[in-house]
Amino acid sequence: MSAGHEHGRHDHGQSDHHGHHHHHPAPADFNAAFAIGIALNLGFVAVEAWYGWRINSLALLADAGHNLSDVAGLVLAWGGALAGRLRPDARHTYGWKRASILAAFANALLLLVAMGSLGWEAVQRLQAPVATEGWTIIAVAGVGIVVNTATALLFMRGRESDLNLRGAFLHMAADALVSLGVVLGGALVLWQGWAWIDPVMSLLIAVVIVVGTWSLFRQSLHLLFDGVPEGIDLAAVRQLLTGLPGVAEVHDLHIWAMGTSQNALTAHLVLADASVDTGTVLQAAEQALQTLGRIGHVTLQLEPPGYARHCALRGDGSETASAACGLVSLQRRG
Repeated sequence: MSAGHEHGRHDHGQSDHHGHHHHHPAPADFNAAFAIGIALNLGFVAVEAWYGWRINSLALLADAGHNLSDVAGLVLAWGGALAGRLRPDARHTYGWKRASILAAFANALLLLVAMGSLGWEAVQRLQAPVATEGWTIIAVAGVGIVVNTATALLFMRGRESDLNLRGAFLHMAADALVSLGVVLGGALVLWQGWAWIDPVMSLLIAVVIVVGTWSLFRQSLHLLFDGVPEGIDLAAVRQLLTGLPGVAEVHDLHIWAMGTSQNALTAHLVLADASVDTGTVLQAAEQALQTLGRIGHVTLQLEPPGYARHCALRGDGSETASAACGLVSLQRRG
């Protein structure tokens, strides 16, 4: 669910607009789903890692590492949901939403290092294959199919309306397919007695994890440096705002991620002339930005032509320019 409120003040033709739309990644009734999913996967990771170590199966150990990343992903999604509900204070005016980005980056970095180590071990094992117990691999990975499928079903209901829940659902569904691959590998060991199948399967699983993790690593690093979130076209947003009735120009447009599920936008809108009704412009801007659906916190400054010329001449991102174009605090609630 989302809630919004607006603030605005008109002062000598200049006005600002703050729109806050708070999107909670996971409603309270998904707390149980997260808890159950994390508990199921932690239990399965322990079982899979134990049997992988006992029968010397790199495929099981690789899949255990994969499922451990699922636990981290579930914890991240849950933590992001909880952090998003923490109220901002005087020291953290945006709250703790960015913690989810930091957690995603750390999780991706550690997982890449772990998969690199596992891949190296698999290459060494290929040079001297070791026999493994096919039936044990099949049984343990079969349990993984059940656990991952059950966890995915926990988030099926929320996947249509919430991006975080959809990500959790798709991640767990994909892991069920990875466990199916391990089962097939165990069947090949039983059928043909190919000892090299185990390290090959572990390499394939590691590649799948690295491919998926690289995207997480790249996106989280991009967001840490206040990059424009994926799926948002900055040029299209600029065109949308420039096309508003009464708006002649847009400058100082910035879009960044406050967390993994909420984005923010600030911009200066130059009015066509001093007679433009600022309230009408703000209302049109709010309606236009709502169509994007991915920007929940908006701050707009409306500038009359004369002020805009002064601001634009010095709008190079420097501290002096920022002071010259400083935003006015808002008092009126809409």
